[in-house]
Amino acid sequence: MLSPPRELVEALAPLWRLRPPGPKKLSSTPAFVRLRETCERLYPKAGEKSGLGFALGYGLTALGMPCGLRGREELAVPVEVAAANLDVAFRKTHTNRVHLCPLDCADDLPELHFGPNTIRKLSATELEELVDQLRLKRTFSKRSFDAANFSEFTWLVVRETVTIDERVGTRAIPFFYQNWAEDFGAIDPHKSTYPIAMESALAFLMLAPWEEWTESADVEWRCFRIPWIYTIDDDIFSRPANPPSADTLSWQPDIVYDHYGQEIDLGERPSRWDLKEQVTTELPTWVNDQAWSEFSRAQVSPLFSSPVLHFLLRAYRSSEIDEFLANITVIDSALGLHSDHGKGPTARLVARLSSLLDDDAGNDYRRLFNTRSEFVHGRAMEAIPGKDRLRARRLARRATVALVNAAHQVADREGYLDKLWVAVRKGK
Repeated sequence: MLSPPRELVEALAPLWRLRPPGPKKLSSTPAFVRLRETCERLYPKAGEKSGLGFALGYGLTALGMPCGLRGREELAVPVEVAAANLDVAFRKTHTNRVHLCPLDCADDLPELHFGPNTIRKLSATELEELVDQLRLKRTFSKRSFDAANFSEFTWLVVRETVTIDERVGTRAIPFFYQNWAEDFGAIDPHKSTYPIAMESALAFLMLAPWEEWTESADVEWRCFRIPWIYTIDDDIFSRPANPPSADTLSWQPDIVYDHYGQEIDLGERPSRWDLKEQVTTELPTWVNDQAWSEFSRAQVSPLFSSPVLHFLLRAYRSSEIDEFLANITVIDSALGLHSDHGKGPTARLVARLSSLLDDDAGNDYRRLFNTRSEFVHGRAMEAIPGKDRLRARRLARRATVALVNAAHQVADREGYLDKLWVAVRKGK
């Protein structure tokens, strides 16, 4: 790490000498004003608008300014180290983000790597390093990341590098930099629910046949839940999110019996949805670097210009009738065309699915689509069987996988779908 400007070290030093608990309003002190003015001179683009003071406040906390540690002086760093890290933060153009996603209720899974992403168990030490536990302790006096309990779960770890704004205020308080003339009630149809890197990783995982591997597919096919995402950003001007609680994940009593048949209560352990044995050998054939590379190329192909993956993820995140409808809509989005309107669109979808997969797939879709129509149009209907819920998921997944496999040779989506329609009319 390069030595920081001497002027920056000298501006930081008075703040590092402040005694705990420090002034009530740090930003108004002469020492802080001097630091802000120094940073405005050294990094003129970084200080545009009024967000620099907020950014410096977050940065000083992250770096361990002694007066803000409230009796935890062991978390402090020397002023020269703090200045060097502050200088790096002002000059950086990219930030590294890690999205930690607990696979709640997951059974034992093999360690998997696909692109920059991994699925595996993480030790308490690894988790503490990932979340930068020291920074969290400096920021939150009463909360920390419960690495010991979290280490009992399997994690999806998604990594990405993101370009950041030179104006550090936009990273600290983006609210101040919004365009207030925009329509805040407008719906962005392409806005993602999760960070885009996370959406891509989860959509890729949804291509695997989880419904074939779970022991209770008719009841729950997912094999795991992702109740939340915890994002770690190594930009010190971005305030860390509150650490989540391990109580938000699923636990069950951990009871064993001794040789006398007496119960021994060991506390709690993570709940699990049982998987079939073949998942250990089959899952790595679906989730690997090559498959990820093919999926990444497919995402930008014409076949995925429609929101196929949006509805595939919506089905994963939904339940009951909303899950069923989303899976049916996956197929409509994947194989439907605007030009189908007025030409028997359902029959064309059935035909294309039959051509893409097999005749049974088309027949299944027709029947499931009729069930969907009964609900949408308010006709009398009975409960949808668990097997049909599963068929809808399976058809949606298989259709998406087929498009991924075909994407590398398709330059025109409409032409490709018309060929599927013609192939059925000619009896293949």
